[in-house]
Amino acid sequence: MATKQKLKLSIDQKDLIAWYQENKRTLPWRQNRDPYRIWISEVMLQQTRVTAVIPFYEKFLTRFPTVHSLAKATEGDVIEMWAGLGYYSRARNLHKSAQTLSKSGFLDKAHLLLQLPGFGPYTSRAVSSLAFGEPVGVLDGNVIRVLSRFYGLKLKWWENKEKQKLQDLSDKLALTEFSSDINQGLMELGATICTPQKPLCLLCPWKKRCVAFAEGLVNQIPLPKPKHQFEIWSWTLNPVIKNGKIFMQPNQSTPFLKNMLFPPGSAVAVKKKLVNYDIKHGVTKYDIFIHIEKSSLKSAGPGEWISLQDIKKINPTSLMSKILKFIEK
Repeated sequence: MATKQKLKLSIDQKDLIAWYQENKRTLPWRQNRDPYRIWISEVMLQQTRVTAVIPFYEKFLTRFPTVHSLAKATEGDVIEMWAGLGYYSRARNLHKSAQTLSKSGFLDKAHLLLQLPGFGPYTSRAVSSLAFGEPVGVLDGNVIRVLSRFYGLKLKWWENKEKQKLQDLSDKLALTEFSSDINQGLMELGATICTPQKPLCLLCPWKKRCVAFAEGLVNQIPLPKPKHQFEIWSWTLNPVIKNGKIFMQPNQSTPFLKNMLFPPGSAVAVKKKLVNYDIKHGVTKYDIFIHIEKSSLKSAGPGEWISLQDIKKINPTSLMSKILKFIEK
């Protein structure tokens, strides 16, 4: 693993660092280099814009101000505080990793963090670099766009082999004691200047050496990722309610919302959208058509009775809200 090196900065590195220092936005997770706060922000930002994340982030940190408080919480409490952000497996992974980090102390190397639940290549590198200054490069959507345009690369960046070329470029730029500013500068540049549509090229610190700008290829790079073909699922649920409680069990029927508590049921992938259904819902690349059917618990398997008042604590998804609303009718 690389170590900090006081190498002479290139003109590209100098210009990026100077631009970032002058133009960086004031964000709550940039107040210090606390690895816990940086980690939480990076996970939340994976699918959500900065302006939308801030209130969720502040609420989450108020409830769980340290990795130790997060580790001691119940999974239900963590899920409840994650409500509205979606991708609830991320909340469960945060909880699991917090329990490890609370005992071991926060790991300061990307290859060590990578072994923990929920720490992928990007998150592990971002935390180790931004919090501890490890000279490793990050590669998120913003960085992919910036590097692709700057070097004029028409790569299939969604394929691992091609993506690695961009990772290598990011690592090379970050091979300095200023890796935190380099990485944050790349991400900030992509978020505010080198945007997907109508980039503000004249304000870019790299415009003089940007291949895409010089050759008029800004609107062609990076290459567009092929769209996912939506999968269609028919899901039959058999809710049973008694004395203000509903019987729930971990969902093992579908590839989406896996392990979240739902009423017993079964699901199957189908080729065409259904005409008759009770509830329609969408999750990432899935179109879901749900049938609600009453049933006994004789063949439901193991589960637990949850108070209707506590449902949002263990399953705050909009789909569960739709199910309960339908049942109430």
